[in-house]
Amino acid sequence: MDIPSIQDIEESHQRIQPHIRRTPVKSSDVIDKELGASLFFKCENLQVCGVFKPRGASNAVFSLSAEEAMNGVATHSSGNHAQALAYAAKKRGISAHIVMPRTAPSIKVEAVRSHGGNITFCEPNQKAREDTLEKIVQETHARFIHPYDDPVIVAGQATSARELIQDHPDLDIIVGPVGGGGFMSGTCLAARYWSPNTRLIGAEPKGADDAFRSLKAGHIIPSIDPDTIADGLLTSLGIINFEILSQDLERIITVSEENIIKAMKLIYDHLGMMVEPSGAASLAALLENEIDIRGKKVGVMVSGGNISAEGFGELTALK
Repeated sequence: MDIPSIQDIEESHQRIQPHIRRTPVKSSDVIDKELGASLFFKCENLQVCGVFKPRGASNAVFSLSAEEAMNGVATHSSGNHAQALAYAAKKRGISAHIVMPRTAPSIKVEAVRSHGGNITFCEPNQKAREDTLEKIVQETHARFIHPYDDPVIVAGQATSARELIQDHPDLDIIVGPVGGGGFMSGTCLAARYWSPNTRLIGAEPKGADDAFRSLKAGHIIPSIDPDTIADGLLTSLGIINFEILSQDLERIITVSEENIIKAMKLIYDHLGMMVEPSGAASLAALLENEIDIRGKKVGVMVSGGNISAEGFGELTALK
């Protein structure tokens, strides 16, 4: 796979403009005081579909030729890429076939259906996802759009951090969540091209720390039986994502469930937003106090906000 170039990302940004929002960057004096730093939250929870994923999905769908798109698109996803791909496919007027784990949150299942996605459920593990998807692709001849291990997806996801850097070009650090690695590898490329002196930190749940272990080992270690409330960060690293993160990421901080919940509460109390656990992981990494951010300007990538009020209440009521 070719690593997306600066031109690839610029062209992607132009291509997806009609289909996404330029999300706001928010801050809180209270959170800044608590952490002793100036934090700038890139709010992809306010993106179309409530998550960053439509950037990559729109880039992939609208990059297809008419022949490539004629049988629709297909993917496997716990929910966020699923609804983003269904959204982009609907915008283009083609079908979307989605494999989802049976444990996917109902809010994400309904979101996929609202965009006309055709859902097939599977067991909640990587092999079941891939085997079920392979069967559907054979039956429909739909074009597989990988959730993250694809340079076109990465180029699309990079546009979020590009916007953040355009708005705040003097950031000392950017921290973002790591699941499959599409969002964070895009973030790394944006910083590589437009803010090369910015330090890059990943955030990953302690109960799903395969990326942390992979970077230490120097090769991809699959995610097996992950255990975390951050359902968007359960997947194994992709090949292109591992390559980019290995080059550009300073480190990954593994975060506790308690700090994820604390971060969700802080964002709700002081920024007025309900974000899903995966979206709060970046702030949770800063709450771990493993890096010195005092006096620094820190970009915090808030990846998504797809959680029901009931689900948010149940999680944040936990001690």
